Amino acid sequence: MRFHIDPDSGVPVYLQITQAIRRTIALGSLRDGEQVPSIREVAEMLTVNPNTVAKAYQLLEREGIVVSRKGIGTFVADGDVSITSQERKTVIVEKLDRVLVEAGHLRLKKEQVEEIFQERLDKMYAGSGPKEDI
Repeated sequence: MRFHIDPDSGVPVYLQITQAIRRTIALGSLRDGEQVPSIREVAEMLTVNPNTVAKAYQLLEREGIVVSRKGIGTFVADGDVSITSQERKTVIVEKLDRVLVEAGHLRLKKEQVEEIFQERLDKMYAGSGPKEDI
């Protein structure tokens, strides 16, 4: 599991961690019953204090998103984890930003990127909605 925190965002780091884990679960990268990385692993990955990660995990546990098993670890709880409209938008914006950076590296012109995007969008929403074959 990889995610990014922004210490300059104004959002407390522990909340960014909870949002990232919630999003990862909602998007299916972590499934019901699957073990979440340990507090120490996440702290090292993000170079934050383990107490910050522990606070995030405690909040997720209070919300019923994860369950802690003494001596074993933390696991995704069974059940539906919803993702807010704003969180969905954030996920897409982050992905689009990465694609646009790559397009810049490939020296594609704005018009070319718009044309590609429009083609993919039209294919995605042709007929009844999003297609699985894209």
